[in-house]
Amino acid sequence: MASNTTSKDVTIESKLKALYDLQQVCTEIDKIRTLRGELPLEVEDLEDEVQGLQTRIDKLENEVKQLSDEIMIKKNEIKEADLQIKKYESQQEAVRNNREFDAISKEIEYQNLEKQLCEKRIKEFTADMKNSKELVEEAKMRLDERAQDLDSKRAELDTIVAETKADEDALLAKASEIKTLIDDEYTLSAFNRIRSNARNGLAVVTVQRDACGGCFNKIPPQRQLDIRLHKRLIVCEYCGRILVDENINGEAEG
Repeated sequence: MASNTTSKDVTIESKLKALYDLQQVCTEIDKIRTLRGELPLEVEDLEDEVQGLQTRIDKLENEVKQLSDEIMIKKNEIKEADLQIKKYESQQEAVRNNREFDAISKEIEYQNLEKQLCEKRIKEFTADMKNSKELVEEAKMRLDERAQDLDSKRAELDTIVAETKADEDALLAKASEIKTLIDDEYTLSAFNRIRSNARNGLAVVTVQRDACGGCFNKIPPQRQLDIRLHKRLIVCEYCGRILVDENINGEAEG
């Protein structure tokens, strides 16, 4: 009977050690993913910004073209008005009465008003076009800067992925190996659940200065003794993390 109890105690102790080792490996994986995880977001943001700037430039350049076309139309309308004025002035010389003269004069006046309106619109279009061109240049400068930043971040991300992929793969393989030592779906499920709920991803923590290494609440002396005996899995009554003593693997945690 005593032999069975010892075997059970050894199994629990081994499981606790494996859980602690699994936590260490998972923490290293988290570090890699955190380092890599920030860069893809930065790259994505830069890609969106570059695309937005290019869209803005295309829109502004289209506005410039439209304004240029409008200016050309108005200039042609002015030429047409000048032709009409010359025609009416020629007709005025051959009028037979004041009524015809006044009618033609009104037509000439109308054409001159049309010219003034066209000239006014040309000035407005020219000012708008100048403003749009300035905005295009500003956007192009911004685009060049952000495109360079994007190239830099992409290169940085590619380097990190290349440098960390092998490490991450090795750590994932090590984690899988440790999980086979635990060989307990319920415990592994609890481990994953606690990790997902913990802000720092810590499911297994050591007792440090008589307190939980996760939430830093004090642990009663009797419970600390139970933790040091490695006879059962004990969780913090405050944060729910699995507690182990700092000598779980035979040496103090730094």
